[in-house]
Amino acid sequence: MSDGFGLDNLPYGAVARGGGRAQLAVRLGDDAVLLDVLEEAGLLVAAGLPSRTLSGPVLNPLLALGRDAWSALRTTLQKLLADGLPASARVPLAELDVRLPLAVGDYVDFYSSLEHATNLGRMFRPDAEPLLPNWRHMPIGYHGRASSIVVSGTPVRRPRGQLPPAEPGGRPSFGPTRRLDIELELGFVTGPGNALGTSIPTAAAADHVFGFVLVNDWSARDIQRWEYVPLGPFLGKSFATSISPWVVPLEALEPFRVPAPAQDPEPLEYLRTEGDWGLDIALEVELGGTMISRTNARGLYWTFPQQLAHATVNGTNVRPGDLYASGTISGAEPDSRGSLIELTWGGRDPVRLADGSERTFLEDGDTVTLRGRCGDRVSFGEVTGTISPA
Repeated sequence: MSDGFGLDNLPYGAVARGGGRAQLAVRLGDDAVLLDVLEEAGLLVAAGLPSRTLSGPVLNPLLALGRDAWSALRTTLQKLLADGLPASARVPLAELDVRLPLAVGDYVDFYSSLEHATNLGRMFRPDAEPLLPNWRHMPIGYHGRASSIVVSGTPVRRPRGQLPPAEPGGRPSFGPTRRLDIELELGFVTGPGNALGTSIPTAAAADHVFGFVLVNDWSARDIQRWEYVPLGPFLGKSFATSISPWVVPLEALEPFRVPAPAQDPEPLEYLRTEGDWGLDIALEVELGGTMISRTNARGLYWTFPQQLAHATVNGTNVRPGDLYASGTISGAEPDSRGSLIELTWGGRDPVRLADGSERTFLEDGDTVTLRGRCGDRVSFGEVTGTISPA
């Protein structure tokens, strides 16, 4: 199949008929293949999974089994789908709703793009070095709000909060954000994890990463600006994070691993990697039907093995279904920036849409769509969200 949802991909998700029970599935073209139907028919026994692993509404029981089980299931499915399967197991996506495929226990968001970090540094600290001294030494991140992670298509309500004073030394105001933004990101989903007090080395990352999704980490820039000193992002980020409904297996991305950007200075030993860990994933942002940005994940300075190694180096434990996002992915060119605050340079240079209107930040009713794909073989589909009033 040339749509990116063929046997080379087979991403995992959860679907439901109307308000019914969620069922686990893999996507094949424009259809969902229901995994519980295959499991109950005894067609997945070759994968050697424990009974009813695929019967629940979320992927977490499968994630907990680890890399060998994931590979065995993928191989079994590829053979089965190549040979044909029961009609009852294959349902057009047009007849189904997508659901959140994970029970996300923890969510971490990184700041891994050199270009994004540099752009924001130049914007907010024009008379100083754009990068803070620690940025090139470790993947900077913060803990987000797992409970507000939503699946693609879920409306995003404009958040309220404290807004910065209009004048230095003045009092803040309260109300809906006036600078609602997007962040184009890539996120990975973890599997078995590690025991509390241990860590995951970069060399073992592939044993703990099940797959990837697109992430839109919605951001209220004015709320964020007022609160982020001294402790970092809080209410400006925690109101909603949207993810794409189909988790692309890491195994499907193996042909698209490429060299990551050179790192200078050389990172500390626990962050060093061997092999190619950049991911050649073309990404794009559409706002109101207008393409406003195109970039690629291969430019991320900090790679996902380094992100996971850093997140656990202090002994933090990872659990099946945790989500780790890259942070905004931006390229070197103005039209490859992954957020409106960069695309409009803080609101100074509005983007023009196809209908003739302009945007500095998002307005009520705006719909944002993020897409990603690896050539013609692997698609991430899309993650969409429409802004509803506060």
